[in-house]
Amino acid sequence: MSLTTEFTTADGYKLTLNTGLFINNEFVEGSSTIETINPSTGQVITAVQAAEAKEVDAAVEAAHKAYYGGWKNSCPRERARLMHKLADLVERDIDELAHIETLDNGKPLKDALSFDVPGLAGQLRYFAGCTDKVHGKVIETQGKLSYTIHEPIGVCGGIIPWNFPLAMLSWKIAPALAMSNTVVIKTSELTPLSALKLGSLIVEAGFPPGVINIITGYGHVAGDLLARHMKVSKIAFTGSTAVGRLIMKAAAETNLKKVTLELGGKSPNIVFDDVENLDEAVFWSRLGIYMNAGQVCCAGSRIFVQEGIYDQFIEKFKALAASGTVGNPYDANTIQGPQISERQFERVMGYIESGKEEGATCLLGGNRVGDSGYFIEPTIFTDVTTKMKIMQEEIFGPVVAITKFKDVDEVIAMAHDTDYGLAAAVFTSSLKRAITVSNRLEAGTVWVNCYNQISENVPFGGYKQSGNGRENSVYALDNYTQIKAVKINIGL
Repeated sequence: MSLTTEFTTADGYKLTLNTGLFINNEFVEGSSTIETINPSTGQVITAVQAAEAKEVDAAVEAAHKAYYGGWKNSCPRERARLMHKLADLVERDIDELAHIETLDNGKPLKDALSFDVPGLAGQLRYFAGCTDKVHGKVIETQGKLSYTIHEPIGVCGGIIPWNFPLAMLSWKIAPALAMSNTVVIKTSELTPLSALKLGSLIVEAGFPPGVINIITGYGHVAGDLLARHMKVSKIAFTGSTAVGRLIMKAAAETNLKKVTLELGGKSPNIVFDDVENLDEAVFWSRLGIYMNAGQVCCAGSRIFVQEGIYDQFIEKFKALAASGTVGNPYDANTIQGPQISERQFERVMGYIESGKEEGATCLLGGNRVGDSGYFIEPTIFTDVTTKMKIMQEEIFGPVVAITKFKDVDEVIAMAHDTDYGLAAAVFTSSLKRAITVSNRLEAGTVWVNCYNQISENVPFGGYKQSGNGRENSVYALDNYTQIKAVKINIGL
């Protein structure tokens, strides 16, 4: 059976797509197959191999063997060299990787070229620099020599979502590799192709077999098996809060493996009337909600505008939202691609109908774009209340609810009227207000006078039901190490 397929994208780019499971540095068959769909057309791209019990176990066994076969005690400089080499190859093949990402996910090609693929290389380079910079401590303990060692955990499982396939993969593998762990990544069944392409670059970079394994499968099958596997010592998951609960339960019911979760969000975007440049606030607010067709966990899906500038903000925001092109992601003018699937399209449209039924005003959009693919107009709701479904639940689509507020205390209360706490934003020209409001907000990230600015050297994660643990930056290394204390009686 051939484990590759040929495909030509809408802009004429010719691709060779890997369709096998990447286990032990080889592409192998699975127990079944899954069709992956082009969300821009609704048509099948190809069928990929799917992992079930046998393949999940094979991937974990390969990672376990590689860990104890030398990777656990590998030289930090050698790990760094391999990670930099892989980053070199990612940058070399940026056009191919970006075209695959756009084909499989639907995001605009210019976004894949400027954010997703460079982000993968950036994560690898940042954490390559961390390999030899994790140090223990010597502790004074009444004449005895006491010290700590930061050791790797072992086999780390990563379960990644479909909205940023390469970026989320990099958030899982880069810190794990830096700290001498081996990895099994379970991709989303909706967007497996770019991660599988990376498998061929992993071999070319020279990583030993079994250090990085990439499998595709359904979450309730392959994901559950990975979360329950007794030889997996840590799981990192990005996705919905509901599935995050299931993963924690699976870990608790098996070997109490370490779990970090980056989950949902309903992030407040707060615009004060002293904002220096309202046009900039409108620009960033549009990016905050409509980036990646609204399929962003930290999307600014609730905008709170101080009453003195509310009407002016609404006018400018509506005009800018209506001006963007929704459609072919290979077109340089496109700012918004499709929803990932027919199911997600119907889910978002259901929220739009809910907003209308509950009495909100659909100021803009709310309709399908075109007659093929899963495109939805940028949608704006006004006249909303905090208890409406569209204000409480994560929509994960190009739908924003905008309301006004009087003062700081009121908007803080409104911002906190949610189960989530992933991100927030504050627009103001007052440094004092920026700091005081940021400090009061219950969110893992607060952007001031910008939105969706994510860097590999800045931690990212959530409060409340948006998860636990942090990804990115040196803070992420805590999730991939365990601390050993040694105390020696030296006879003093």
